[in-house]
Amino acid sequence: MKTVLVSAVALIDIDGRVLLAQRPAGKSMAGLWEFPGGKVEPGETPEHALIRELREELGIDTWASCLAPLTFASHSYDNFHLLMPLFVCRKWNGTPQPKEGQNLKWVRAKDLREYPMPAADLPLIPILRDWL
Repeated sequence: MKTVLVSAVALIDIDGRVLLAQRPAGKSMAGLWEFPGGKVEPGETPEHALIRELREELGIDTWASCLAPLTFASHSYDNFHLLMPLFVCRKWNGTPQPKEGQNLKWVRAKDLREYPMPAADLPLIPILRDWL
C-alpha cells in the first residue's frame, strides 16, 4: 500500500478558533471539513509544503518558524496509507480567502466534532481541543 505524506495546519485566530476548510465538489471526500494543507511534494519539508499550500489555497503567508508541530495522524484508507503531521500556527500575513472553491469556517475547538471530517482527522480533534 502506498504511503502519502500530507501536511496540515490548525490556524488559530486571536479568539482561539480553528480554521476548517470544506472539500469542494469534484474532489475525493467532497463536503467533508478538514484542516488546511496538502501533499508534500518531492524535495519539500512538511513545513514548506504548508507554506506553499496556505499561499495557494488561502492566499496567506506564514513562515516555518511560526509552524509548531503538535501531533500526527496515521490512517489507512482503501487505496493508500495517510501520514499527516499537524502543525499549529497563530501568525500569518493576510486574511484567509477560499482560493480553490472551498468553504471556510472559524470553529471553536469544543465544536470541531460537529463538522463531518475525514477519518484520519478525527483522532486529531481531542488532542487539539486539549491543547487549546
